[in-house]
Amino acid sequence: MSNSQDNDSQSRFALGFLTLLLVLVVGTVVGSVVVQRLRPDTAAAQAAAEAVRDVAAQTEIDVATVQVDNGVVTFFFASNSANLAEGAQQALADVVQAIAAGRKTAISGYHDETGSVEQNAALALQRAEAVRDLLKALGAQETLIELRKPELTTGTGTPAQARRVDVILLPN
Repeated sequence: MSNSQDNDSQSRFALGFLTLLLVLVVGTVVGSVVVQRLRPDTAAAQAAAEAVRDVAAQTEIDVATVQVDNGVVTFFFASNSANLAEGAQQALADVVQAIAAGRKTAISGYHDETGSVEQNAALALQRAEAVRDLLKALGAQETLIELRKPELTTGTGTPAQARRVDVILLPN
């Protein structure tokens, strides 16, 4: 009988071991499926993140702003507008002083990709003229102000960044 008890013990051990192994395998497979379903699809997550960035970019600056960086004054405009930002006079103070000292300045207008090409070109020109007119109102000589049509008038960056006018001082 001892031999049959040993066989029973070994059979129960083998059966228990196989059951445990089967539970581990099934648990691993089920766990992997659950984790994959809970983890966002990388492509879908990236597409969602880009959509959020696009919406943020479209709404980030739909008002006029002005920025001065390394002597370049950049005016950003709201959609379909040539109205200058608050603070435009202060931003142009150094440019006005340089023009008073005899330096020339160049003004270039850009537009975003929305709307028709003709309307965009006209709006980019209106924006550049608005900046020129402010410089003249601040006392700058018109002969030292040059309106330059860029080779590519479609601005770079987000639509809000593309709707801009750059004012640069030219070298003597």
